[in-house]
Amino acid sequence: MGEGEDRFLEPAFEAEAEMTEKRSRFIATLRLARTPLEAKEVIRAVGALRPDANHHCWAYRVGVPPCEYYSDAGEPSGTAGKPILGAIQRAGTTHTVVVVTRYFGGIKLGVRGLIEAYGACARKVLEAAGSVVRVATRMAQVDLPYGEQGNLRFFLKELGVDGDALLCRFGESVIMEVPVPISMEGQATALFESLLARGQILGWEWR
Repeated sequence: MGEGEDRFLEPAFEAEAEMTEKRSRFIATLRLARTPLEAKEVIRAVGALRPDANHHCWAYRVGVPPCEYYSDAGEPSGTAGKPILGAIQRAGTTHTVVVVTRYFGGIKLGVRGLIEAYGACARKVLEAAGSVVRVATRMAQVDLPYGEQGNLRFFLKELGVDGDALLCRFGESVIMEVPVPISMEGQATALFESLLARGQILGWEWR
């Protein structure tokens, strides 16, 4: 990734949205997940909340770069999961799981009707969730003397590291967890090696 390419969108909030089409009730649930395994857990959990529903159709887009998958969950092929995924793709977000639960109302919607209903319900929940810009990072762990914390924080700020995101553990020395923007990985490596050579840090590694 080059500089600026480490930014991505994810939903600002988890959300639910509901609509009715020809007496069929559609309930869209949006949850955050960062891996396919987390996404599958979300899908199972959402389905368990409404075990009496006819269908729990879903799609997810997780990770950076994104991994995508969808399921029609018993609806005719291409009528549910694909339009849900399409809505996520158009929203441009990752770390996004959308499950659209359907209670059949007794009137068949047809292929076109299903595609439109599942897509519209997914768009509705994505709009409700909104989006927020995040920065993709790689975690570095730095071991340093107590007296060097201020210096390191200054250098990290120059690399675009958010000071509020630093996690510290205090023992004989300070162990600092540093989320480095992916685009600054090379500069961070050079910085840590330089500080290590000068004795300003005791050690470091990528996690």
